[in-house]
Amino acid sequence: MTKKKIEKDYKEKIKRLVKLNQFYYEKSDPIVEDNEYDRLKHEILKLERQYDYLKNKSSPSVSIGFRPSKNFTKVAHKVPMLSLANAFNQDDLVNFEKKIMNFINQKEVVEIEYSAEPKIDGISASLIYKDGQFVTGLSRGDGKEGEDITENLKTIRDIPHKIVLKDFPEEIDVRGEIFIQNDDFKKISNKFANPRNAASGSLRQKNPEETKKIPLKFIAYTYGYEKGMKISKQNEFLKRLKEWGFKVNPLNKTIKGIKNLMKNYYEIENKRGNLNFDIDGIVYKVNDFKLQKRLGNVANAPRWAVAHKFSANSGISIIENIEIQIGRTGALTPVAKIKPINIGGVVVSNATLHNEEEIIRKDIRIGDTVLIERAGDVIPHVISVDLKLRNEKSKKFSFPLKCPSCGSKTVKEYNYTTKKEDAVRRCSSEGFICEKISIEKIKHFVSKEALNIDGFGKKIVENFWKLKLIRLPQDIFKLDYAKIENLDGWGKLSVSNLKYSINLRKTISFDKFIFALGIRHIGLENAKLISKNLKSLKNFISLAKSRKFDDLINIDGIGETQINSIKSFFMNNTNLKVLNELNELIFVKDAIPSKGGGILNNKTFMFTGKLEGISRAEAKSLIEENSGSIISNVSKKLNYLVTGEKPTKRKIDEAKKMKINILSQKEWLKMLNKTS
Repeated sequence: MTKKKIEKDYKEKIKRLVKLNQFYYEKSDPIVEDNEYDRLKHEILKLERQYDYLKNKSSPSVSIGFRPSKNFTKVAHKVPMLSLANAFNQDDLVNFEKKIMNFINQKEVVEIEYSAEPKIDGISASLIYKDGQFVTGLSRGDGKEGEDITENLKTIRDIPHKIVLKDFPEEIDVRGEIFIQNDDFKKISNKFANPRNAASGSLRQKNPEETKKIPLKFIAYTYGYEKGMKISKQNEFLKRLKEWGFKVNPLNKTIKGIKNLMKNYYEIENKRGNLNFDIDGIVYKVNDFKLQKRLGNVANAPRWAVAHKFSANSGISIIENIEIQIGRTGALTPVAKIKPINIGGVVVSNATLHNEEEIIRKDIRIGDTVLIERAGDVIPHVISVDLKLRNEKSKKFSFPLKCPSCGSKTVKEYNYTTKKEDAVRRCSSEGFICEKISIEKIKHFVSKEALNIDGFGKKIVENFWKLKLIRLPQDIFKLDYAKIENLDGWGKLSVSNLKYSINLRKTISFDKFIFALGIRHIGLENAKLISKNLKSLKNFISLAKSRKFDDLINIDGIGETQINSIKSFFMNNTNLKVLNELNELIFVKDAIPSKGGGILNNKTFMFTGKLEGISRAEAKSLIEENSGSIISNVSKKLNYLVTGEKPTKRKIDEAKKMKINILSQKEWLKMLNKTS
């Protein structure tokens, strides 16, 4: 990599970090998960170590946090509020201790005593006391200057306003964490993404009365500036904080040796699911204050402390119950209702158990302590059970043999491809008999990739169903708007907007219409294949009446599984009714024959990673409009693999082996521009 490219990469990373900091600190609305944020910081620091000419005032090696808000008075910290270096494994801890030994030139083997404290995922605050009186409260800000949030902090019951004990220092800056307990967060979870956001947003209210409404807590853990304090160790300081009236973390321990730190780390991780507050790791501090002062700080972090982070993708919790969800195809999915836990900056309270066989294979029971994994946008799922923590209260879960919604028999269908029973159990009802299936089918009908009715989300579908305004998809186009206008939360303007959105979708392409029907095994790509072959809704209805479904076998990409699904769909009279009534209410455009020609003609594409400024659906549409096509697997049929942000490495490696062209999003867009 050339110097120019290195500098460009570095600047882009810094630019992204500044943006993330703005959302994280200033807006209290993080746009990425904690692990992604930490990884970006790590990449910047790594580049700076490799290339000493790289330097920027916004680098995490220089700056801390973000500039204080203009809404509050800026106040300088007498002692900077530094951030902590991160450790992710035992090797990192060994290196941390080695650096300490090297700095103090300690050649003999000694075990350093550490104070180990679970790291609460909250907001740092500085409380300044003079003569026992709480006079000023500050946020971290950029580490040098904080925001004066005194009046907001005074609303928190855990913060003493006056301390009259004789041994209390003449002046001291008590530092700690503002947070919200998990059980309190449940009451306000509809307003905030997670407890940390809730705490941050509450502290930055201009009106303290608004802050008072939020159940904030404070735990003290250290000090900045002090005058007149006669304490020599961190564990002694924590003990004294309790005597002074502050809350401290009950899980604090004083520990010697890396092995013992790791043992404590795993113990706390196992307890994590039972705690009433979010923690994202453990902070280790050199226990001796004299040694702390001797070690001092590097640019923006102390040499004497490190944050040992938990895995960003997993966490330990307890299964409180198992519920059954029913999808639009009748599939029964067991969902574990778990004690809420923060994984990668997201509060997780549900985890999929996939199917009946998965529960049996892993021997998952209600009351079990389990390992939960969450990666990216993937639904959290249960990895394993900690059998050592199982007790007599754990209950086996019996999978329902009857649908919890309609009472129909649940069945496992025979899979002709695998020659085995499906792992998934399904409701056997047909059409729109089952309430849960019906609701899910209508949700699918109005979804983005189907009719894409703006403002007609899942909650509106559920609400309109409860009010008996809709029962079948065609009811959407026969709504009683006068009745809706009188409902809570609705008015003339909102009803007018809804009506406009619905009327806008009274014209739809043939392939989107087929997809919107929600026929099992007929996804958007299969719907496109069928629409290109049958050309019009008229022909589709004729097929349904003639029952000549086997003719579809001539379509490349349509097999027996898809044909059997279409047969089953049209054997049901309610589905036929839906089809015929929709034909009367909306206009379905005939399939447009491929134009042919052009640079994308007969070229196949596949996407991996997140695209910037464009949805995956729109990208696919652009390719098809230019006579190209989309395939779902890396194979010899693929011409171009288009990569966005965070592409799948496996797909890239496979493409390279097959010598398939790999394009960035910018390169792909240049190709498109040549066609227009």
